[in-house]
Amino acid sequence: MSLPADAAFETLLEFLKRQRGLDFTGYKRTSLERRFRRRMDAVGCPSYSDYLDYLEVHPDEYEQLFEMLLINVTEFFRDAPAWQDLRERVLPGMIAAKSEDEPIRVWSAGCASGEEAYTVAIVLAEVLGLEAYRERVKIYATDIDEDALGQARLAVYSAKRLESVPEELRERYFERSDQRWAFRKDLRRTVIFGRNNLIQDAPISRLDLLICRNTLMYFNAETQARILRHFHFALRDDGVLMLGKSEMMISHRDLFSALDLKKRLFTKLPRDSMQARAQVFAGAGPGAGELPASPDDGGTRDAALELGPHPHVIVSSAGLLTFANLPARALFGLALDDLGRPFGELPLAHRPAALGGPIEQAMRERRRV
Repeated sequence: MSLPADAAFETLLEFLKRQRGLDFTGYKRTSLERRFRRRMDAVGCPSYSDYLDYLEVHPDEYEQLFEMLLINVTEFFRDAPAWQDLRERVLPGMIAAKSEDEPIRVWSAGCASGEEAYTVAIVLAEVLGLEAYRERVKIYATDIDEDALGQARLAVYSAKRLESVPEELRERYFERSDQRWAFRKDLRRTVIFGRNNLIQDAPISRLDLLICRNTLMYFNAETQARILRHFHFALRDDGVLMLGKSEMMISHRDLFSALDLKKRLFTKLPRDSMQARAQVFAGAGPGAGELPASPDDGGTRDAALELGPHPHVIVSSAGLLTFANLPARALFGLALDDLGRPFGELPLAHRPAALGGPIEQAMRERRRV
């Protein structure tokens, strides 16, 4: 008896996760199924179960499949007005707010073959000057696709790939290599490439600028929300997030404020603003009213925990989640709307460990468990 199509598809995704370590469970199902179908049609597999069997017998098919699934559509200075706005309006103020020797940390998430990471390198070098750029800037560029990362590390591109780079910038930042162009070696060492799965892996921290363009759109709403919470945690309080033209900040406006919505530039809402909202929800501020205040609620303590580096959650004697600081919200996928909900209804009560029993024991015996 064959599995229903939905169950067979889930079995296929679990197989890929187990065999190759790629987790596609957070991707939008419709587009994911469409891409699988293209490969299945190409190799003559009518069902997901047949395709799973095909993968086990033909391991060379993985390369073709992942090339289809991990679509890397990128170019230098993609959506040029957004880069111009970043250069002229955003970066000068960000840099002026720092001391002259303070480092500048950037994350290009979903960097594909490197064009975007090298674009931000060029923009920062133009604003800072070459010497200051070399001394101060670190760009961390990540992707889930190892083949794309290999291309990015080489930093060699065809003339056609450089068509969107203005001629004066091409002459200044690239060197001829036969019929191709290589990004300058003295600047290349400032860009560090590595593998990162936005769904599973911890975010890079203490960032001034985070660029993630036309990547979130491949994920479902729940996964997008989780990634955005990680991005908020990753940025400094005055950090800037740059999204792609195809993406909207529909949810989590409690985390980011638009600098320029049309160009998808956002600034992180500072922690004192986040704390004020958290206190309202937790009954610790002057606008409290959504939850009854309890003796173990304290504004000073909550502020300290919110700003601290370690995840903390507080469950009231009534079994309600009354507080979760920013690291905890990022790590466990919690939203401010979760404050006040019964703890047992939250995924955190069951994952990554079953916490209901130990919490009941701690309350019952009045001791650390």
